[in-house]
Amino acid sequence: MTIHYPNGKLYRPKKSTASKSDTPAKKKINYSKRGMSLEQELNDSNEYYLATNRAVIHKKPIPVQVVNVHYPKRSAAVITEAYYRKASTTDYNGLYRGYYLDFEAKETKNQTLFPLKNFHEHQIVHMRQCSDHGGIVFVIILFSFYNELYLIETKDILPFWDDQDTASGRKSIPLDYIRETGYKLNYSLAPRIPYLEAVDQIIEKHKQ
Repeated sequence: MTIHYPNGKLYRPKKSTASKSDTPAKKKINYSKRGMSLEQELNDSNEYYLATNRAVIHKKPIPVQVVNVHYPKRSAAVITEAYYRKASTTDYNGLYRGYYLDFEAKETKNQTLFPLKNFHEHQIVHMRQCSDHGGIVFVIILFSFYNELYLIETKDILPFWDDQDTASGRKSIPLDYIRETGYKLNYSLAPRIPYLEAVDQIIEKHKQ
């Protein structure tokens, strides 16, 4: 099925970027992800939080306009072309401890930095607006080369975004900065990604 963004640009789904060793003898077995995508791990974590009544967090649905449908059989229909009706904002939102959460999930193969081009202008605008209205807004970033996962608040990303158009502006966020400023997330059994532990720390800072 072909899906297009509202501007007509072709949508290409995200691919897993988990690294592999060159030879079986040198391959390091890593049980942390077990072949799951970051999105699926977050979806499973949110299902766990919902089932245990800890939080109500969902992935945002994106309205799709169907353009062409193929009918190989009378009893079956195959969508061959579709467009997103509007640009997406962030991946997830919901409620936790009376606070509104809104966040995006990103993945990169880069070993030293996170490129700002991975964000869209409308995503930054949305995150800024939610943050200005008191929401807890953040990005969960996976550095797949190291299999390191971090939660970083929007307020710590905005200075880089706002500075990128200046003569001396940077086009990326250094990994060292994310390691120092963000919250490292360690995989667990249930939930798979316990990101609410980091959110608890953010809430306590908000109370101070």
